[in-house]
Amino acid sequence: MRGARRIKFAVIGLALVTATGCGEKSRYVPVSGVVKLNGKPYPKAIVKFQPVGSKDDPNPGRGSGGMTDANGRFVLKTDDGQDGAVIGAHQVKIATLDENVVGYDPAVGSPDNTSNKRPKIDPIPTDWRTLGSHTFDVPAGGTDQANFDIVNPLAPK
Repeated sequence: MRGARRIKFAVIGLALVTATGCGEKSRYVPVSGVVKLNGKPYPKAIVKFQPVGSKDDPNPGRGSGGMTDANGRFVLKTDDGQDGAVIGAHQVKIATLDENVVGYDPAVGSPDNTSNKRPKIDPIPTDWRTLGSHTFDVPAGGTDQANFDIVNPLAPK
């Protein structure tokens, strides 16, 4: 009976150590900033940060996201409600949040089954709407300077 009790306490202790380690590993810090398009604050954009894993830390934590307000300002939060983002390198994705905007390049063609009404093209360039082209390093103390000034010479003025 004492052996079973020892095993029980060992399992509970291991679970507590593992849970504590995971919590420290995925520490979130406050992250906010401003998105501009051609120098002007850009509202209604979704900003996503996806942590980049490494050989030593293949799963650094959850991604974070936020939406820009009328002043282009956003604040990151995870999908489970944690404020901020994990410390370290992130891939960044920014796209317009509007049901009337399509994210394709008009030079390539149009999507199938489109109506006669022309959709608005997302003024945010394609390289910003996909992960991998743009990065941001979240510092250990967090930041309110996660600013992105996107340039698109073809965007309406």
